[in-house]
Amino acid sequence: MANVVVIGAQWGDEGKGKITDLLSKSADVVVRYQGGVNAGHTVVVKGQTFKLHLIPSGILYPETKCIIGCGTVIDPKVLIEELDRLVALNIPTDKLLISQTAHVTMPYHRSIDLASEEVRGTHKIGTTGRGIGPTYMDKSDRVGIRVQDLMDAESFREQVAWTIVQKNEILEKLYNLPPLDPEQVATEYLGYAERLRPHVVNTSVEIYEAVRRRRNILFEGAQGTLLDLDHGTYPYVTSSNPIAGGACIGTGIGPTTIDRVIGVAKAYTTRVGEGPFPTELEDASGDMLGERGAEFGTTTGRKRRCGWFDGVIGRYAVRINGMDCMAITKLDVLDEFDEIQVCVAYEINGERTTDFPNSGRDFAKCVPIYKTLPGWKQNTADCRSLEDLPKAALDYLKFLADLMEVPISIVSLGPSRDQTIIVEDPIHGPKRGLLSADGTPV
Repeated sequence: MANVVVIGAQWGDEGKGKITDLLSKSADVVVRYQGGVNAGHTVVVKGQTFKLHLIPSGILYPETKCIIGCGTVIDPKVLIEELDRLVALNIPTDKLLISQTAHVTMPYHRSIDLASEEVRGTHKIGTTGRGIGPTYMDKSDRVGIRVQDLMDAESFREQVAWTIVQKNEILEKLYNLPPLDPEQVATEYLGYAERLRPHVVNTSVEIYEAVRRRRNILFEGAQGTLLDLDHGTYPYVTSSNPIAGGACIGTGIGPTTIDRVIGVAKAYTTRVGEGPFPTELEDASGDMLGERGAEFGTTTGRKRRCGWFDGVIGRYAVRINGMDCMAITKLDVLDEFDEIQVCVAYEINGERTTDFPNSGRDFAKCVPIYKTLPGWKQNTADCRSLEDLPKAALDYLKFLADLMEVPISIVSLGPSRDQTIIVEDPIHGPKRGLLSADGTPV
């Protein structure tokens, strides 16, 4: 038995969806523990692409129970659309469970999100405009609407009527937007409630029972470490805690339940939206990474900024999350480069550091210090074992393992399930050796 957290080790978009999908084959339960429809996981199975925003990636395995935990914020309209797409593709959704205490994204959350970002002007933080931040704000302000509130029509109508009076004040007076009709909103959302009702349960009890029965549980985060509200590149962050510790709060389990943490990082670095990005490449190399990696956001379609692998961020993610091992994705994107650079340290105000700075101002001043490694100039998309990899590609992975002081257990070489080298199964234990932190197989 193993309870494993899968988290992003960069700014999100690392390929967590594929890794979670791969590990879900060995899992009895897959739990999403934070974020909302601002997240996007892309999974490719037998040439068919599935884009998931709220539903855990494990939904593609019919026998796997999938849970949306209390730390997630749910836009019921989007969730139902996602369910409908899966049903149309003959993917069973009967094993999907939704937390009674997850908070609901309402129409005023989306309106406020878009309007507040607009008035920021040059100080925009790069929100997706999907209402996630305002939903979490209401949760913290103790005026949020939860899934269980949707299940009681009379109480829900009263709650919506009171809440929209307050929100219309903001919409009209602060943002000069038209007011919302409480009755119209309540009727719309009560329609969603009937569709979702069969899936709504006390998920904390469900997860506890799975732990008690020694089931394999996979905890799936959204976004990435550097977007964590407390430990990310504030203020250019999300409104929840994607890091491994967030799995406990966002599902209702104790920290001793977690057995392992696996981080996911691209073989290079990308970022969507605003904020400093020390290794960003605004040249032909950056364009090449973007083109070969198809770097466009699953949720927004926005073009991702691309740069070399940042080892300072990697080490920071290992420390913050307590990672046991890493999955490196999109190694094949580097196949055509003559040389590859890896950031091993920063220079800030003339001083070298290998520690990630807490200050956003200091982070904006970081100048990357690079180690140049040889490229391999060979196609790796068809490699299925470490022995298949070109020596320079294997050396690159060993260098990253040494730099981050964490083993590499999975190497992804394309979007499909089969384009993967599994060095070690984080759920069922060693299969055939692990790249150790000093770069030697064990």
